[in-house]
Amino acid sequence: MIQITNLEKVYRSDEMHTTALNKVSLHVQEGEFVAVMGPSGCGKSTLLNLLGLLDDPDGGSFLFNGMEVANATEKQRAEARKRNIGFVFQSFNLIDELTVFENVELPLIYMGVNNPERRQRVEEVLEKVQIKHRQNHFPQQLSGGQQQRVAVARAVVNNPKLLLADEPTGNLDSSNGNEVMELLSELNTQGATIVMVTHSEHDARYSHRIVRMLDGQTVMAEQMA
Repeated sequence: MIQITNLEKVYRSDEMHTTALNKVSLHVQEGEFVAVMGPSGCGKSTLLNLLGLLDDPDGGSFLFNGMEVANATEKQRAEARKRNIGFVFQSFNLIDELTVFENVELPLIYMGVNNPERRQRVEEVLEKVQIKHRQNHFPQQLSGGQQQRVAVARAVVNNPKLLLADEPTGNLDSSNGNEVMELLSELNTQGATIVMVTHSEHDARYSHRIVRMLDGQTVMAEQMA
């Protein structure tokens, strides 16, 4: 699904150039669960932004489902992102003024899905993440773990080809964090391809493979049993 070869990203200012990614190569197969680890500033977040088509690289190749997207326009990236990629963030990024149902429904509205199908798909995904009983509540009425379940539901309601998770348990206690990781693992067994950035060795153990980064480069890959 993902074939990155010699990918580069440099941030430039009047005073200095910072190389965030230095000829990174990474392949992710459909259905795989990959954890990306490394110290702060090693390039993990930059890599995730590029995988999510939120930014464009300064060099190298990025094939997504066989299509070269390294040099795509912002409009092309936005269309591919909308149809193919779901995001789960550390801070949940839910809209406080919308109910659980309405938060999860948003991506389908942007896609132009009709109302009966929207309702069916939202109810199905809320059932899958075991939060349907809270569908009429607002985010601030939920625990952190419940809010992250809603965020996961919103990320997968479009049936994306790729799910990107950025420190998905970073704001949760260990109990709620474990619940979210179990949920991601279950979604993976059901066919979701997941790339997760994490500082947690515990969370990384849920993946099939750990890719470790240092100074903008991938330095080691560790296969899980």
